[in-house]
Amino acid sequence: MRTPRRWPTRPAAVAGAALAPALLMAGCASGGPAEAGAEQAAAPVREVLLQAAAAQGPDAFTPSTVQEGAPARSGTVPDGVVGTPVPAAREVGGATPGLYAGTRSVASCNVAQQVALLTAEAPRVRSFAEAAGIPETGVAGWLRGLTPVLLRADTRVTDHGYRDGRATAFQSVLEAGTAVLVDHYGTPRVRCAGGNPLRSPAAAPGAVHGGKPWPGYAPDRVVAVTPTSTVVTSLVIAGLADNTWIERKAGSDGEADRRPGVPPPCDPAACDPVTAPAEPLPDAGAAPPPTAPDLSAAPRDSARPDTPARPEPPSREAPLPDGPAPDRPSPDHHSTPDRMTPDQTTPDHSTPDHTTPDHSTPDHSTPDLPMPDAPHDLPPEPPNAEPPPSYEELFPNDPAAEQPSTFPG
Repeated sequence: MRTPRRWPTRPAAVAGAALAPALLMAGCASGGPAEAGAEQAAAPVREVLLQAAAAQGPDAFTPSTVQEGAPARSGTVPDGVVGTPVPAAREVGGATPGLYAGTRSVASCNVAQQVALLTAEAPRVRSFAEAAGIPETGVAGWLRGLTPVLLRADTRVTDHGYRDGRATAFQSVLEAGTAVLVDHYGTPRVRCAGGNPLRSPAAAPGAVHGGKPWPGYAPDRVVAVTPTSTVVTSLVIAGLADNTWIERKAGSDGEADRRPGVPPPCDPAACDPVTAPAEPLPDAGAAPPPTAPDLSAAPRDSARPDTPARPEPPSREAPLPDGPAPDRPSPDHHSTPDRMTPDQTTPDHSTPDHTTPDHSTPDHSTPDLPMPDAPHDLPPEPPNAEPPPSYEELFPNDPAAEQPSTFPG
């Protein structure tokens, strides 16, 4: 009888234990305005860091390997940019002509030096490979396959720093003129000023500007490079020295630079990469595709001028005269007419001589009309004609009977 008395006490103890944390949480949540403001202040503020072209940046992977940089931008530094919301960047295709710049036969980065600096320390190269999304053993070969160029527009990227033996990602805007290494899909992958691996920018709703803006920075003129759908074998970049177009082979240091076979339809200074289309510019000198002529308005019974008329085969029958044909018996279509019509100019040699009367041909009073066909019979033989000699008369049948049976001697 002791067991029934213990059952009611256990649920009460469990209920009390479960209620205690709930009351504690309710007490914390019911704090005043001071506690609520402290919670909001502790929330992290996301920002997009502005990085000038010559700055090494925070937590660099390696020392700078920049060999060429764009001239410093002139103008005034905009006020009130830091802390303002970051608008969405305009997407531009990685193969767009004029998206990148450079100098003929000059590489913007020392790729060999970059490989040596990264591969000298195992933890560093491992962190670099993880941030870049490539195998650790393929870092050196991957870097040698990139193309050194300069950014020609302020560009949004996902940047990476190296801190405490690991890579840390952050959103960034790189100034135009920054030396970068571009992959075979036209996207920036390494920032040469600090050896940082780069990736495509991530969405950052509500993020604000951080860092220090440069002269002429405009938030609405920032681009985000989108990779091409196919491998890019060369890039058409803007030449900084003489304002010309340069075709740089992918994976080269500029030693194979040349003038593009089909240059863009505008000068590099006039082609703005910010307002350029997402796809490469079309060839303005290319001829339009041929179009088929419109024959819908041509009358159906008119002869086409470009189609020669097919010659008609010569007719075996004489043409009929104009006007309705008179009533007459139908001619035999299997025979040849024996008289010429007025339209015929060449006599028919198969017609019998008309000097001999042909009794089988009826006499028509209208000689202009074609006559019925006459049968192809031979002319009758003359009467009392002697038959030709026979073979027996010409050659006797038994000439050997009159010859002797033996011959003398």
